[in-house]
Amino acid sequence: MRSVEDVEAYLGKMNRRFTHVDDQPSTFLVHGGDNMPPTVLRVDPPLVVLRVHVGDIDGDPAQNGELYQKLLTINAKSLVHVSFGLEDGKIVLSSALELENLDYNELAAALDEIDVTLAQQVAKLAELSKASHSSRPRKA
Repeated sequence: MRSVEDVEAYLGKMNRRFTHVDDQPSTFLVHGGDNMPPTVLRVDPPLVVLRVHVGDIDGDPAQNGELYQKLLTINAKSLVHVSFGLEDGKIVLSSALELENLDYNELAAALDEIDVTLAQQVAKLAELSKASHSSRPRKA
């Protein structure tokens, strides 16, 4: 069975910049490209959970239909190892991997997909979010 030490060794082998989260030896912040939010990686047996906060959803959820449709379309057409989701008014990109048989390539693929998705999609999603807010009637 794999352990926190195996995951840390994989990150080192990938030449990924990462830091431990204080007082949580099984949680890491994995740093991607410049101007990209870090990915939280938590070893929580039997899983390794990857999550990154992409942005916030403001206001009435009913006004964000185009944004939600775009998230679901990206999930279906572009993503294999990760997916977009909503949690407490936040857009998150996440993945859960089995720790027991986790291998280097599987972890690398998930982290690479997060990096590529952030680079390719976040600006488009931000524009959709802004458009949905600007189309709302303003209060007098």
